[in-house]
Amino acid sequence: MTTAPRFSLKIRLHQGDAIALGPGKIELLEALHTTGSISSAARSMNMSYRRAWLLIDTMNQCFESPLVSTAKGGKGGGGAHLTERGEQVLKQYQQMERAALHSIEADVAALMAHLKPQ
Repeated sequence: MTTAPRFSLKIRLHQGDAIALGPGKIELLEALHTTGSISSAARSMNMSYRRAWLLIDTMNQCFESPLVSTAKGGKGGGGAHLTERGEQVLKQYQQMERAALHSIEADVAALMAHLKPQ
């Protein structure tokens, strides 16, 4: 089976040795925004709760204010949501990704034209 050539762009924001933001963390923020739960967001990404929590903790530590706020579980249930800063960061990253892809669209097409047919 042949597959069409494809292109991907990965934008990462580093804070010291940590990756403050990147494609996986953005996907997690999007899932969290949709589900309202770290465990549900993690499940939707086939990720452990612990891994999701560590990624959220890294993001929260890297930015001047947290991107995700959590409420403890219990009778009324817990949950998590993006803070105002989290929503801003998510929207800005998505806009930056669209702008970057748009700005290199012609170059990518030109390079892909030189690939061998499969």
